[in-house]
Amino acid sequence: MVAGGLVSAAVIGVGPARADHCDPAQASQEQQQGQRNRNNNQNQNQDQDQQQDQDQQGQDQNQQDQNQNQDQNGQQQNNNQNQQDQNNNQQNNNQQNGQQQNNQQQGQQQDQNGDQQQNADQQGQGGGRAVLDPAQNPDAQNPDAQNPDAQNPDPEQTAETFGRRNRPTRNPGQGNNGNNGNNGNNGNNGNGSASPSPSPTASEEHNENECADLGPFVEDFVDIRQVAPRQLDARIGRGGSRGTFVSACGTNRNGHNNPDNFIVAPGVSNGAHHLHDYVGNLSTDGFSTDESLAAAGTTCRLGDKSTYFWPVLRDRKVDVNTQDADGNVGQVLRARSVTLQFRGNASSQVVAMPRFLRLITGDAKAATNGAGNARAAWSCTGFQNRISPDKYPLCPRGSQVVRILDFPSCWDGQNTDSANHRTHVVFPGQGGACPQGTKAVPALRMTLTYTVPQGPSFAVDAFPEQKHNPITDHADFANVMPDRLMQFVVSCINRGRRC
Repeated sequence: MVAGGLVSAAVIGVGPARADHCDPAQASQEQQQGQRNRNNNQNQNQDQDQQQDQDQQGQDQNQQDQNQNQDQNGQQQNNNQNQQDQNNNQQNNNQQNGQQQNNQQQGQQQDQNGDQQQNADQQGQGGGRAVLDPAQNPDAQNPDAQNPDAQNPDPEQTAETFGRRNRPTRNPGQGNNGNNGNNGNNGNNGNGSASPSPSPTASEEHNENECADLGPFVEDFVDIRQVAPRQLDARIGRGGSRGTFVSACGTNRNGHNNPDNFIVAPGVSNGAHHLHDYVGNLSTDGFSTDESLAAAGTTCRLGDKSTYFWPVLRDRKVDVNTQDADGNVGQVLRARSVTLQFRGNASSQVVAMPRFLRLITGDAKAATNGAGNARAAWSCTGFQNRISPDKYPLCPRGSQVVRILDFPSCWDGQNTDSANHRTHVVFPGQGGACPQGTKAVPALRMTLTYTVPQGPSFAVDAFPEQKHNPITDHADFANVMPDRLMQFVVSCINRGRRC
């Protein structure tokens, strides 16, 4: 999958397509439809058997008589009577059709199964497929499957959603991610693969179960107009720094993508288990070092060799990357705009970031770790005072999906990294001031906008067990600005300029 540290973002699968039936907008409906299709297949098999054996109806009538006799008499007497009745009918059928052997086998099965024969009567005989009992598949009974309003769920559906997420995943291709850690980004590679399906029915059941576990779910989406407005930023006080600096680095038109993360999984290919978009430094992969980053080129203006990266967003309606072992299915959506803005502090001036400072924001495993380090912020253009921390936004027509990724900005004054990649730089307090003993550095805010398909049909790349939960959105940054450029950034912010 990885070649030279890079991986293609569009690996067309040669096996069964997963994206269409894993579209969150259709998944619940298709689970119910799959059950109906299996029942229809049984009915078709029954019709074929009736054409081959025109006397099947007489046999079915005899079976109904047997069931009535069973209800009226004791079980032992009924079994004896059933055998006589069945043998008589077998002789009659043999005289008419010459199929005595098949009917005798059917009579023996009736003697042995008793009450089970009535169920066989209802489902049809002669089919080669096993019928899945709906009681064994709760998803097949999901009332939302036939509800056209399921794309706009009520808040009380959230509990059911988390119930499904907490089940052990049934995705046979999922990787084994053993190193959760505080940062939630480490993981070990997994090479699981699905075994061949023994029958068409089993294949259909596998696809439905796979979608049920893959995520995201309809309940992970919300109409942005239903999100309450709130203020994202602290009010800037007298001593605060009001200026900004934007590093223009493009939108990754050069297709720099890989599933690595040199900050939290150094020296590991596919250490992230999901694909990243990169802008800025042209060499970034799992094996990057301070020296290799400093020697590489960049997509940014003014010589900014910093690396900026985040998990890609995918269109789940498109059958692309269907064989991905980590379940990241669909066509990669490139951001329509990428704004990398460095901002000030609400209560103080800022100082320069040290070169090679490494920062992460959010938690790629927040769905299982909890929301303590989560920093996801989803919105829509035209509605950016409405921020959802844990649901994908459904935007009105003409509005684009927005991802806002704020980085910590209170530096300990000494370290460029820490064991958990968090304690050396923390977030300001609720009022915007940095904790005592830390210094405010320029605060990076990534703002990404996307044109997505209508409805709940997109998802962020994620570790398999995170079910593409929107709360797992996250990003990474390493400062490789020349010292002179960083001093210019600090000057712009502290003087209240927009650069």
